[in-house]
Amino acid sequence: MNILVIGSGAREHALADAFARSPQIHRLIVAPGNAGISGSHNVKNLSAAAETIRFCREHAIDYVFIGGEQPIADGLSDALRGAGIKCIGPSRAAGRIETSKAFAKDLMQRFSIPTAAFRKANSRSEAGSALAEFSYPLVLKADGLAAGKGVYIAGNPAEAEAAFDTLFSNSDRTEIILEEFLEGWEVSLFAICDGEHFKTTIFSQDHKQLFDHDMGPNTGGMGAIAPVWEAEPYLQQIESRIISPVLRAMREENCPFCGILYCGLMITAQGPKVLEFNCRWGDPEAQAVLPLLATDLIEICRAIDTKEVDKLELKWHDACSVSVVLASKGYPSEPETGFVITLPADHRNSISFAGVKAREGKLITGGGRVLTVTARGDDREAARRLAYDIVKQIHFEGMQFRTDIGLRSNPPKTMEIQ
Repeated sequence: MNILVIGSGAREHALADAFARSPQIHRLIVAPGNAGISGSHNVKNLSAAAETIRFCREHAIDYVFIGGEQPIADGLSDALRGAGIKCIGPSRAAGRIETSKAFAKDLMQRFSIPTAAFRKANSRSEAGSALAEFSYPLVLKADGLAAGKGVYIAGNPAEAEAAFDTLFSNSDRTEIILEEFLEGWEVSLFAICDGEHFKTTIFSQDHKQLFDHDMGPNTGGMGAIAPVWEAEPYLQQIESRIISPVLRAMREENCPFCGILYCGLMITAQGPKVLEFNCRWGDPEAQAVLPLLATDLIEICRAIDTKEVDKLELKWHDACSVSVVLASKGYPSEPETGFVITLPADHRNSISFAGVKAREGKLITGGGRVLTVTARGDDREAARRLAYDIVKQIHFEGMQFRTDIGLRSNPPKTMEIQ
């Protein structure tokens, strides 16, 4: 089969590696890809939906797999399906579950899906008035896409006002969300969906803050682990009280969700609650989860396309993975780029490239998150040791990374399972 993966980050590199393990693969292309991905997979620059459609027809592409959220928000999946090309990725309308936090929160409220209490605000003055309804700490979110960096936690009124300054400084933003701060511990779960049926993956866990011990600003993610056994007792509740209702809600909204649904969850004393939904694989969670996938990724695509996810059998390797993100100096606010990257001699099975470019035959830093190192092991500590052994062999000027990925102690139980 011929597969086209849309995207240019570490997630898309991990997806390409997962597809490459399939014996059904004839040709694999990543568009636009990046200079690091091009070392192991065919890369093609496709700049518009019409060009993508033409390429798919000319090269007999069997499936287009959309990696990130922006092409979904731009309507690429609708354009491809309208042209008769099979695409794995939700419609633009269904993608609103990520691209509009206001849409997602309203949906959860109407269908009694457990989530934090919230208020929407369409102006700075309205946001200021809504502060009186919340205690601190308080969560403030951009309504639209923000590359994982549109969330602020305010500990007092001054910090809330500073967050308003940042959130409303974007001239395109007309709405923000004020949200109750949830106490508990976070976990991520993906659901493979065909609009009606779904199958869940193993749990994973992102590390959002820039510095060790979950300190510093929120980022797009500085590392991830999988699986997260401590979350398994909550799986049935999450499936019955969150995933099933949200898929039913999307059908009732006339935008059934077909693709990969990301559930960002907080395990609270009252049970699992939704922090956010995404309309695709997460990054860096995908880098931790996909290497453990034993089921052929093409079979997952086929099950979504034929609406037979209920018949899909997901299998996983009996192992653990730890993913560590290496970021540029100045990330997430103002990354400094253009520095040569030194890599270990054999890195093909351990590194997923993201913000990299080529210059004079060498890879250089070209973005905030530069690459993700992922290692598998028999247990979490073995995977962690191997991942950081690889990290020690990589260098570029200003390199930032957390040293504590995989060291969190997740409570094994915070509530009575009902």
